[in-house]
Amino acid sequence: MDLGISGRRAIVCASSQGLGLACAVALAQEGVDVAINGRDEERLAAAAKTVKEHAAGGEVQAVQADITTEEGREALLGAWDEPDILITNNRGPKPIYLLDASLADLEQAMLLHYWTPLALVRAVIDGMRTRKFGRIVNVTSAMVASPHPSQAPSAGARTALWAVMKGLSRTVAIDNVTINQLLPQRIDSPRQIEVARAYMKEANISFEEARRMQAEDMPTGRMGLPSEFAAACAFLCSEHAAYISGTSLRLDGGDYRGLI
Repeated sequence: MDLGISGRRAIVCASSQGLGLACAVALAQEGVDVAINGRDEERLAAAAKTVKEHAAGGEVQAVQADITTEEGREALLGAWDEPDILITNNRGPKPIYLLDASLADLEQAMLLHYWTPLALVRAVIDGMRTRKFGRIVNVTSAMVASPHPSQAPSAGARTALWAVMKGLSRTVAIDNVTINQLLPQRIDSPRQIEVARAYMKEANISFEEARRMQAEDMPTGRMGLPSEFAAACAFLCSEHAAYISGTSLRLDGGDYRGLI
């Protein structure tokens, strides 16, 4: 299927690895001009090479920046004068129970997954509305719909973002600007390695056992692939998805228990 977005311009946050990189690749395959982002210079350069190898004629820019800072956001937003697509994403907060979390832990989660995406959306939304095309996809987590106690900072910050974005989506849909959330669970990415290590310590099991449990606990018997996640993201950015807005799409293999 031709998604109808060749020549559009996209900003994909935190896209030097994992789900962000997969989304950047999926958009580049559709002929989209893609600006990718990361903090580590070497990792970002490798990601840019990967995206360019998959690009179907579009331009690829790599912006080294920490988007939790105003300067970093300005650098990333400067990649394109008029971005048509914004994929917000960031590294996950460390897994921790509420009663074990410090104020700094909670504030960091809010910075990563509430204040930063809100600032980016506010920066691009007016231009999208004026041009009568915009696609915003927020990469959040299944913890929004099925919060696990060990993910308290993550679930709180991401649910706050979901609420604001749901409300905003109702005011901008008239201008062909859609806002949707992707709620991944057990998509095999660096984040899952981090979660497995935390669970390994909590349950006093081996890393290999924690990884095995991550896969076997799923109805599919496996974790999802980043490419499967990215395909859903690309579709939500397409011309065909203009009637899908304010939605939260769970990509969790049919699992609704919200385990590790």
